[in-house]
Amino acid sequence: MKPDSSRLSRAEVDRRITDLRSKMDGLDAELVRLLNERAAYASQIGRLKNLVGLEIYQPDREVEVLTNAKLHNQGPLPDDGVARLFERIIDETRRLERSHG
Repeated sequence: MKPDSSRLSRAEVDRRITDLRSKMDGLDAELVRLLNERAAYASQIGRLKNLVGLEIYQPDREVEVLTNAKLHNQGPLPDDGVARLFERIIDETRRLERSHG
């Protein structure tokens, strides 16, 4: 059972915030690592597409990625928020595919 948060001291609140922010910082570092791993795959895909003359932008694949992201979403982010994040990730990796293709 959670303690009644209205009875927490300022020092306890500050400590908890610091702890949660530290956990978020660790997750941020892992997200950056994973995004760069994903980007490396996108770069390889761009080179392969270039070898056979495929277009970098493939709308069906984008729909597939967004659908998959929303399918795996368990919240608390809403599906449309997850989709917006992935749209930005896709934009950046597409830019990388173009520059390394």
